[in-house]
Amino acid sequence: MVNCIDNSGAAVVECIKVLKQKRHARIGDRIITVVQKQRSFGPESGPGGSVSIAAANKVRRGDIRHAVVVRTAKKYQRPDGSVVKFDDNACVLINKNGEPIGSRLSGIVGSELRKKNWSKILSLAPLHL
Repeated sequence: MVNCIDNSGAAVVECIKVLKQKRHARIGDRIITVVQKQRSFGPESGPGGSVSIAAANKVRRGDIRHAVVVRTAKKYQRPDGSVVKFDDNACVLINKNGEPIGSRLSGIVGSELRKKNWSKILSLAPLHL
């Protein structure tokens, strides 16, 4: 199970395949996921609110989507010798063209995304470490 840190509507997704690899996913790898849990957008998105849940959520439970891993709980040693480890595993949902589905990210992302040409995700992130 992987946390989804964008505002696409998914809260938790499950990785079912790592693309172009025969190993576990690292930061910057593209994966195929299934949405397991939807994010609720508070009481204003209810029946009497101004925003409907269907309009706020761009994805639904059970949808199969592509994603990019942006944080891993496994330690990763960078070429300069520093070791990076995050508290959780997190991803950002993308479409088939590689553009993020959500328009906002919450939380930090790994700077390894720069080497793997995910600059659009880096520009949306509040902080990259």
